[in-house]
Amino acid sequence: MLNKNKTDDTTASTENPAEQNIPLGMLQWLWLTLLVIVLDQISKQVASSMMELYQPIAMLPFFNFTLAHNYGAAFSFLSDAGGWQRYALAAVALATSIGITIWLKRLPKNDPWMAASLSLILGGAIGNLYDRVVLGYVVDFLDFYWATSHFPAFNIADSAITIGAVMMVIDVIRNPGK
Repeated sequence: MLNKNKTDDTTASTENPAEQNIPLGMLQWLWLTLLVIVLDQISKQVASSMMELYQPIAMLPFFNFTLAHNYGAAFSFLSDAGGWQRYALAAVALATSIGITIWLKRLPKNDPWMAASLSLILGGAIGNLYDRVVLGYVVDFLDFYWATSHFPAFNIADSAITIGAVMMVIDVIRNPGK
């Protein structure tokens, strides 16, 4: 009887949903967000300290390292808007980061694909937000081109956002009712 009660107590405590839930939910994926931020900021520091602004360093027939300062949003949208865009884009990035963090916290534990996707997007958003707030512009340095047509320069944060967004699209295609 004593063993039965002990077993019942153990079973009862492990079956209690409040004790089984990790209060952080899928926030355990924030390591990926932190990794993106660290890699992004280190790469931007290296690019800024070793390269001259807008002076390409040829690497491959379709790729240069070219330091650029983006005062606008994606593809330099609003880059010549007069300065107000710095604060507006920072506010949007901050609100988006908060929303993604809440979404990540509420995400079911059985959805690591979406957790990774959101973590990549969050890391990229925070990496570029830091630049925008501290520097007033986003540091870009990856320059892909074909012949004389250049894709807008970008950085690791932009890459993480893009990969995360593609992962979300794949998730929607794989799980249409989700």
